Amino acid sequence: MNIAVTNGLLLMPPAFRAGLNAWSQTNGTSGSATWANAANAALIPADQDFGACLEIVKQQGTTSIRFMGETPMIPGVYLRVSARVKAVAGALASARIGAWAGNAARNHVSGLVEVGPAVPMTAYGDIIEVSAIIGVGARSGVDMSWGTAPSFGHFGIDLVGSNGGAFRIESLRIEDVTAAFVPSLLDWVDVRDFGARGDGVTNDRAAFIAADRAANGGQVVVPEGNFLISGDMSIDSPIRFKGRITTPTATRVAFMQSFDFPTYAKAFGDETLGLKKAIQALLGYTDHVALDLCGRRVDLDEPIMVDEIAPGLGGFANRRVIQNGSILAKPGAAWNKGSWTSSGTYDPSKPLILSNVGNVAAIEIGSRVIGNGVGREVYVAGRNIAQKTLTLSQPLHGGAGTRNYSFERYRYLLDFTGTEISKLQLSNIDFACDGVASAVMLPAKGELIQFRDCHFTKPRDRAITSVGRACQGMQVDGCEFLSSDLDLPVAQRSTIGINVNANDVKIRGNRFVRFAHFMVANGGGHMISNNHWFQGDGSGQGLRNAGLVLTLTNIQTTVSDNYVDNASIEWTNEHSATPDFRGNEYSFGGLTVTGNTFLCSDTASWFTWITVKPYGTGHFIQGLMVVGNVFKALYGDVDRIDRVDTSIADLDYNRMRNLQFEANTFNGISTYVANPLMVQYSQNSAASTWTLPVIQGLPFQGWAKSVLSVVNESAMFNGSGQRIDATPYVQAEQGGSKRQLRLQWSQPTRGSVSVYARMDRPQ
Repeated sequence: MNIAVTNGLLLMPPAFRAGLNAWSQTNGTSGSATWANAANAALIPADQDFGACLEIVKQQGTTSIRFMGETPMIPGVYLRVSARVKAVAGALASARIGAWAGNAARNHVSGLVEVGPAVPMTAYGDIIEVSAIIGVGARSGVDMSWGTAPSFGHFGIDLVGSNGGAFRIESLRIEDVTAAFVPSLLDWVDVRDFGARGDGVTNDRAAFIAADRAANGGQVVVPEGNFLISGDMSIDSPIRFKGRITTPTATRVAFMQSFDFPTYAKAFGDETLGLKKAIQALLGYTDHVALDLCGRRVDLDEPIMVDEIAPGLGGFANRRVIQNGSILAKPGAAWNKGSWTSSGTYDPSKPLILSNVGNVAAIEIGSRVIGNGVGREVYVAGRNIAQKTLTLSQPLHGGAGTRNYSFERYRYLLDFTGTEISKLQLSNIDFACDGVASAVMLPAKGELIQFRDCHFTKPRDRAITSVGRACQGMQVDGCEFLSSDLDLPVAQRSTIGINVNANDVKIRGNRFVRFAHFMVANGGGHMISNNHWFQGDGSGQGLRNAGLVLTLTNIQTTVSDNYVDNASIEWTNEHSATPDFRGNEYSFGGLTVTGNTFLCSDTASWFTWITVKPYGTGHFIQGLMVVGNVFKALYGDVDRIDRVDTSIADLDYNRMRNLQFEANTFNGISTYVANPLMVQYSQNSAASTWTLPVIQGLPFQGWAKSVLSVVNESAMFNGSGQRIDATPYVQAEQGGSKRQLRLQWSQPTRGSVSVYARMDRPQ
């Protein structure tokens, strides 16, 4: 390195015999008095030890000889200034190397060490050598560490001590000795060679940048020390740390050729801080789109709040990836959830606003809202302290009024609340929550977030939480979700895998184990396929919760090719500010359930896999396909596969339309459910009116609203026993339950028929 930098520069001063006009009696600056014609100085042409040399009779306490030429100070270059001296007569003294530091404006740089170690002369004729090493970096063996402020120096020697002695000085030597500090065969540079102090106080940013520029394809080395970097910095060379760096929170540091978690952890001397700074750089428009954890486990002492480490991040829509490692929550108080109770006023005309909230400043954004009239997975998406309002992620179904609410703020390994990020991908990561923390809080705004091949291990409260619309188009593929409630009975479980507020989510090929609900989803256009979710426990005839909760009425969602084990699909409208049906809206519709395997074991007989729960009156189903599924109950039959939860309201069975329940397989289910449903009936005595029994097998025990066909399964006979050819007409919606049919014949008739009945009409 030294050869490349100093090649072509004339470092060695001229010999004294060339004349003393180039040698100053003071500091070496232009205009200072020279040794030419000085009465106490003479050139000795042939000293027996030195040859031609300078002899000076010392007359001042410090007698200085300075070369008036400007020797350049180059970052990364170390100079050795030396001379040989001997006493020849008079009082003995000491000698040392002396210097004067100047900047680019030819001004003196004060506050620096400008003298080398003094060497005493103890006998006449004894030769001593004085030397000093000068350079930018504060390294071992450097006598004058000048930093980057000086651009040149005037070098020479000083005679110090008693006056009256005569001393001879061999010509001054200035040499590049950088190789003694940085071997030229090594392809790296040390930041100390460019002025870095490593004292934790001096801003070493300029030194790092200078070292990066000088590396020329080699590596930048950061030695032991604490190097303060204030101001964004990008290092284009590979970098290696023995020491560490510290930065203000807002300072971004990008290691462009070493962009991975191990480098950042080593750089900042702490895994939590290292991951924070790495994510900060990832979201800082670097050339890298992926942060590689390199298979490392990251131990976090506290949540990573991305809006704090990347303040002002707005509308970030470039694809970014965090991948290949494990993130572990270390137990501690930083993971304790926040809890508050406060009153608030709700007005359905402003469905996402909770107003007049007491103690609003204490309630954190991202808190879950709990209380009467609040559906599942409603969060605080924003707040206005001055106006005492909270913005909600979903409307409340409880109607207008002032109520008391509870708020719980869970702590997440990665918390993107307060940011707006799109196209973020988290891939091959084990979120090792271990019952200490939740996993990921999505940004408040954004879209197209993706989780691929990740493991969510025992999240304390939630695995993936959305408080806004960043779940739009979210993809969760090939992940495993392992609940922290594994050993609890179903009724005591509280953890939830995923919640969704927006549209078009794809949940594919995942495995969810024993959550209270694996997903609570608002929005429509979802595709939920090839997953396995199971939520049973070891209790006999036990309660089973919904695995999938859908909270929008008209959802355009497909649930296909899943393995649904001891859990149900629950369809509600709990996230509606006006839950009663209004004529200008859609009711429940747009759900397709095909090709799934539904299993339950040792459950209560009233358990059902498909449940509709209206939170208001007047609703009906206007589009539902349950086709090609397998339903199987083990260790005890269940009554049926479907039901309406009427704890709040029932459906309007008169308005049912477009339900297809067909080609399903039933095992261990008492009631076969289909629409259209084939009903077989035999009339043993001739009658003009046949009243069929109450039909149990229509979906949701709906009304017998229409008949597709009546097929005679035997010969028909009149009251006299004569065979007749007759066709009845049908009266639907008969009996108090409206689930009976009547067949009216033209004369008393007996025989057997098959009736294909429906509980809906096309219009």
